[in-house]
Amino acid sequence: MSEELRGIVVAHGALAQALVDEAERISGQSGVFVAVSNTGGSREEIEARIQAAVAGHPSVVFVDMPCGSCFFAAMHLARVAPDVKVVTGVNLPMLLDFVYNHALPPDQGAERAAVKGHDAIRKP
Repeated sequence: MSEELRGIVVAHGALAQALVDEAERISGQSGVFVAVSNTGGSREEIEARIQAAVAGHPSVVFVDMPCGSCFFAAMHLARVAPDVKVVTGVNLPMLLDFVYNHALPPDQGAERAAVKGHDAIRKP
């Protein structure tokens, strides 16, 4: 794949920006993610924000919850954009792994992120 994936983090309020900021701070890399908030937006407005962040690039859209306005906006876009994949339940471990593996194709990048995020959830 010639073009690296974009990571679009979509969440309620300031959560998306906070996750992006910390992933960049910890990894020392910037420009991999774009934060999108649902604040003040309808599903259509959130979808337009996601579409602007994707800007025609292959992307993995990380959403905070597997329901609600952020999820439905991301899924609506993914249905018409084959190079856009959606992963729900965004967490910091999946974003940190994505920073170092965003040269993968969209399907593989999304699958890897979902596995890494799931593996990070534990009850010690």
